[in-house]
Amino acid sequence: MKLLASSVSAALLAIPVFSKTLPITLDIVNAQGAPDGFSRSMVTANGTYPGPLITANKGDTLVVTINNKLDDPTMRRSTSLDFDGIFVNTPNSFNEGSSFVTTCPVAPDASYTYTIPLVDGQSGTFWYHSQLSVQYVDGLRGALIVYDPEDPLKQLYDVDDENTIWQVGDWWHNTTLPLLAGYVATGIVPVSDSGTFNGVGRYNGGPEVPFHVVNVVQGTRYRFRIINTSARNVFTMSVDSHNMTIIETDGTPTQPMTVNSIDMLAGQRHSVVVEANQPVANYWINAPYVGGDPTRNLNQNATLSRAILRYKGAPAEDPAAPMSLGPAGAALNALVEANLRPLVAAPAPEPDLNITLNLVVTAGKAQWNVNNVSYLPPEVPTLVKILEGANSADDFNVTENTFVLPANKIVQVIFPPSIDDEAHPFHLHGNNFWLIKSNSSEEINTQNPIKRDVAGVGSTGTIMRFSTANPGPWFFHCHIFWHFQAGLATVMASGLDETRKEVHPTKAWDALCPAYDALPADLQ
Repeated sequence: MKLLASSVSAALLAIPVFSKTLPITLDIVNAQGAPDGFSRSMVTANGTYPGPLITANKGDTLVVTINNKLDDPTMRRSTSLDFDGIFVNTPNSFNEGSSFVTTCPVAPDASYTYTIPLVDGQSGTFWYHSQLSVQYVDGLRGALIVYDPEDPLKQLYDVDDENTIWQVGDWWHNTTLPLLAGYVATGIVPVSDSGTFNGVGRYNGGPEVPFHVVNVVQGTRYRFRIINTSARNVFTMSVDSHNMTIIETDGTPTQPMTVNSIDMLAGQRHSVVVEANQPVANYWINAPYVGGDPTRNLNQNATLSRAILRYKGAPAEDPAAPMSLGPAGAALNALVEANLRPLVAAPAPEPDLNITLNLVVTAGKAQWNVNNVSYLPPEVPTLVKILEGANSADDFNVTENTFVLPANKIVQVIFPPSIDDEAHPFHLHGNNFWLIKSNSSEEINTQNPIKRDVAGVGSTGTIMRFSTANPGPWFFHCHIFWHFQAGLATVMASGLDETRKEVHPTKAWDALCPAYDALPADLQ
């Protein structure tokens, strides 16, 4: 199912001189779709996969109303929307969208409006998705782009618009409730049937769904914004015969770095500049993926995950080159995350306290543990407990895995080296972090580390630092949502007194939990 231009995105594409309030309405509905040619019921925003593109400019305010019209019992029927990577200040933390951390889900036949001011001069490439259980696996995900009219890197590209957004994601033919039941029964994470590129893909033995086409004009430079919207898979991005110059990582402008291959974990984003400097022809955009043992799902063929870069004047046909997995051997110039540098160099502040997080899976079970605790969503959201007077870790269930932190401190999080061969993309909500040590290197960089909000943790160890100058209960979890659902999550709750002083929720937010709690289980 191709990304459809919507009236929402079209209305927002013009870049205004002054900040604006942007009203957006998303009807969360079950709709039939066939992204890879296999028809199934999906959870969608406005009936499309991916959902409507949301665009804004630096300093704007998003006012996003969701109308929950879900009615398919094979999937969750409540919902909650998260705006991945967007900074959320303390007073607005109740609008952050994390189910059972900052809010309760929105019940069927109900509506809620998230008011999201774009703060701290933030711009870049983001996305939105359901934050309830593994619901976004069923399709509720879409791009959110915040433009900077004064982008310090705009001299490097000519085109940056709705046609230069690449959303790659994993796709399953079955719906999430039976998939999750299978995971719980076996401890084996479901393996996707296919991968999609801007909403279309192919699987073994399936119909030859036309590949997504990216149209370019020879001699023009394009800023392609790549978003891995998957719930598990790692995508490796490349373009035959073309280099990619990285200029943004998770909303942070970077020193330009030219590569020809980029591994992207679930939830990660990059902007790359690609110059259409080759002969007029069709070229493969390669987006192969890995995620589990492909022999567990014979539909899967990662080579079929791709799109076409079509020069103006080229015939409307597939590229003549064979489908490959991208550059290899001596030709490979892959991104090493540890080599990324922010456009504006700045040292990371020294930490005031350290937290070590050890990740361990319970053998044969759908259970992940952080420091011997498997996260379980509480019945009363973390923020509600804080507003009602929670003051220490003892005021939260052990299974909430909540770290109570002082405000206005620098916290260093250490993920020790592990024998686990799967990089876990840990994501911090509402904020970002300094990546002091990337999982891709032994280097420890405190002088000019990149800031991002999703980074892999695993084999070689990872070190991050974040500030608690923005108090609140912020989810910090694995963005492989099957692992997240199995307990691979924590809450970094900082400045509880400051949170109580600054957060004053609306009556509409107050009404969410009573409405959700009153639902029968099959409607939650």
